[in-house]
Amino acid sequence: MTSSHHSLDPIFRPRSIAIVGASRKKGSIGREILHNLMEYEFNGKIFPVNPSAEVIHSIKCFPNVSSIPDVVDLAVIVVPKHQVLEIVDECGRRGIRGLVVITAGFKEVGPEGQTLEEQLRRKIRQYGIRMIGPNCMGLINTDLLVRENCTFSPTEALTGNVGFMSQSGALGVAILNIARKINLGFSYFVSMGNKTDVSGNDLLEYWEHDPRTQIILMYLESFGNPRKFTQIARRISRQKPILVVKSGRTSQGARAASSHTGAMAGMDIAIDALLEQCGVIRVNTVEELFDVAIGFSNNPIPRGSRVAILTNAGGPAIMATDACVSAGLIMAEFSETTRKHLQDYLPPEASILNPVDMIASANKDSYAFCLDVILKDEGVDAVIVTFVPPIMINPIDIVQSIERIRKNHGKPVLGVIMARDEFFDEVNEVAPDHLPLYLFPESAARTLSAMVRYARWRARPHSEVVSFKVDRERAAELFSAAKASGRDQLSLVESMEVLRAYGIPVAKYALAKNRADALNAARAIGFPLVLKVVSSKLTHKSDFGGVIVDLRTEQELDAAFDKLERQLSAAGLTQNLEGYLLQEMVRGGKEVILGMTLDPHYGPLLMFGLGGIFVETIKDVVFRITPITQLESHEMIRNIRGFPLLEGVRGDPSVALDLLAECLQRLSQLVGDFQEIEEIDVNPFSASTLRQNSKALDARIRISRGTT
Repeated sequence: MTSSHHSLDPIFRPRSIAIVGASRKKGSIGREILHNLMEYEFNGKIFPVNPSAEVIHSIKCFPNVSSIPDVVDLAVIVVPKHQVLEIVDECGRRGIRGLVVITAGFKEVGPEGQTLEEQLRRKIRQYGIRMIGPNCMGLINTDLLVRENCTFSPTEALTGNVGFMSQSGALGVAILNIARKINLGFSYFVSMGNKTDVSGNDLLEYWEHDPRTQIILMYLESFGNPRKFTQIARRISRQKPILVVKSGRTSQGARAASSHTGAMAGMDIAIDALLEQCGVIRVNTVEELFDVAIGFSNNPIPRGSRVAILTNAGGPAIMATDACVSAGLIMAEFSETTRKHLQDYLPPEASILNPVDMIASANKDSYAFCLDVILKDEGVDAVIVTFVPPIMINPIDIVQSIERIRKNHGKPVLGVIMARDEFFDEVNEVAPDHLPLYLFPESAARTLSAMVRYARWRARPHSEVVSFKVDRERAAELFSAAKASGRDQLSLVESMEVLRAYGIPVAKYALAKNRADALNAARAIGFPLVLKVVSSKLTHKSDFGGVIVDLRTEQELDAAFDKLERQLSAAGLTQNLEGYLLQEMVRGGKEVILGMTLDPHYGPLLMFGLGGIFVETIKDVVFRITPITQLESHEMIRNIRGFPLLEGVRGDPSVALDLLAECLQRLSQLVGDFQEIEEIDVNPFSASTLRQNSKALDARIRISRGTT
């Protein structure tokens, strides 16, 4: 039995490993894993298991796990799938607490494999075993005290500070090759396979307090438990950057929806919202993942977004400037002292403004002097150094010169060296701890932008989810009434009542069955008024003129009824009419939308954006996964492109932003209290400069017909 303190230690810090399915055949997975363990100099005992061999790779071989005389912490299983369950039973009886199941042929191949995988899951739980896989490439721990390489990759992992997890085994070998080429070292490399037991969340928690792991990279195809991931990632990203490549950016996963919110919330939007709320950096490609990784791996976190560019050629300087501005970075303005030092040192033809062009004659001393001056400037947060190698200057000398200077300053420095491929191989040998190097300025700017976003995330103040005093019982009554009548759609009045129960202000209204009722309601509410058709069959009333605004007299109200009756009759909707809504006319506000849709994988998604008729045309909206904190509610509002319209432009006063943020939090609380809510549209919500004049003008709520 292992004496490990963490349940994953038998997998990642074993003192002994059995390779079940070890083989003499070169090129076989069983042989390559045994070979890699030996070549990587595993600091523990190795036990090959194969009933048909006495010795493999000059090591005594055992016919089965039970015949191994020593304690075994980890078993790596490389046998045909129909033998896996039997081997797991043997390992369980033997007291082995860690498994890596390389074997494929489980849920990834269809229903039969799914059944086999469920049986495997039950067995490991029965014995209290932790397992990586099945259908995986294995794992690597580069710790000098362990030196564990349980993979069949021909490429060894370099030692470093990056924990990497991949759901794709096929991608694993390519990743190790790329990482070695760009000199990126790992603390751990894990191919998770089908994640039957050990998940990405488990690995995050294992690496959270691991001092060797300073950066976490993830290639994911799915989230097993998104809510747990959110909790873990939010906590870890305060201390360590988490970078994710998540497949599935296409719109194929989008589902049909009746609301504005549902129509705009695809699967990818949910993932983006989840990752952004956790401080996780999402990248689009594996190439970008490694670009950003080497930026973090070899640099301090930037203190701001002000970047300086140092170069020996004008063209790359322009490219780098454009890339930085496009990535949201700010071109730093040098102090008078910085400009004078540069002017005194550089030739007259050089440019001392940002970007600094030292011209083609610049050598290693020029780069060292100018970089030192620029990094000393308090107005500079980071530097991108570009170099186009002339024939007479060795780019290795430039890199080594930059290295001597950058280590004296606590600011990020990224290099763009437009050299041949041989240079990158050579620089890894000569200066293995060099600054992150890129072929093109766009890669460096994109990386620095990601680092700045992460720095802002870490600097955010802590914020809690606020709980408001609400009338939950009233809302429950309204949902129960809809279910009792077999409806999944609340009426407009019911929807407005739910909002009011949760403290979201609504415009004064009254429901009328006919003209006489409407006239009485109008007298009670007071003119001017809005007249709306009420019908569950009409998703968007404005599409056929079912909303008439600014009715100022009883005569205008009567004429509006005539108009609506003609339109309803022409559209064949008179049979579906449920009544009319009389509502106070709210003027002067900016129309926004507050919404929610239920994502089948990630739960309730809250939406905020510009409202009214422009929701689906402009699509200026932001999503977050509930529950949201007070800070997140304000960020949702500020993150739409149209925020300046709400904040006030050209002397206009700001709308009541605090009320909007509070309404989003109240909506978040509502959907958290009632899991049967599937969609909500509060559109439009009139946001006024005064809190008391800001009100919901229309609302729609759809629920499932299950029990509360």
